[in-house]
Amino acid sequence: MKSTAESGEGPDGFNLEEFLPYRLSIASNRVSRLFAKQYSEQFGLTIPEWRVLAVVGRFGTLSPTSVGQYTAMDKVKVSRAAATLVARGLLKQSPDPKDGRGRLLRLTRKGSTTHNGVVPLAREIEATLAAGLTRAEWTALNKALIKLNEHVMAIEGPDPGEATD
Repeated sequence: MKSTAESGEGPDGFNLEEFLPYRLSIASNRVSRLFAKQYSEQFGLTIPEWRVLAVVGRFGTLSPTSVGQYTAMDKVKVSRAAATLVARGLLKQSPDPKDGRGRLLRLTRKGSTTHNGVVPLAREIEATLAAGLTRAEWTALNKALIKLNEHVMAIEGPDPGEATD
């Protein structure tokens, strides 16, 4: 008779290593560490800072709430990353003319230069990851992630903190 360690199951019959949320978290953390090492070495950016910079670079002037929605990061993490990017001169923060208490974030010239340098590095790292799969597997993974993300968003329902325009 196999022990629970040999069968891959815990004493409760649960196999953590086959539990999708666990596997997604492990894979995501490993990919993030790979990116973080490169971004830190070349640009001095943390993962949250890179995400904020990337989203503002992609979509233009945004509120911190919108950045949080695009990145699935909480408000505190967005706020800290944005504050660091503002202090480093990569983002400019200004009042939101539509909301007296709101703020808007946009890239500075230095931020645009950094963003333009980060994009090729991101593509290079993505290509390195893709090289570990066949083209069909890479395509299937991307389609599955989109579908899974949409399904999770449907399960969650509307974000109660979501701003309405």
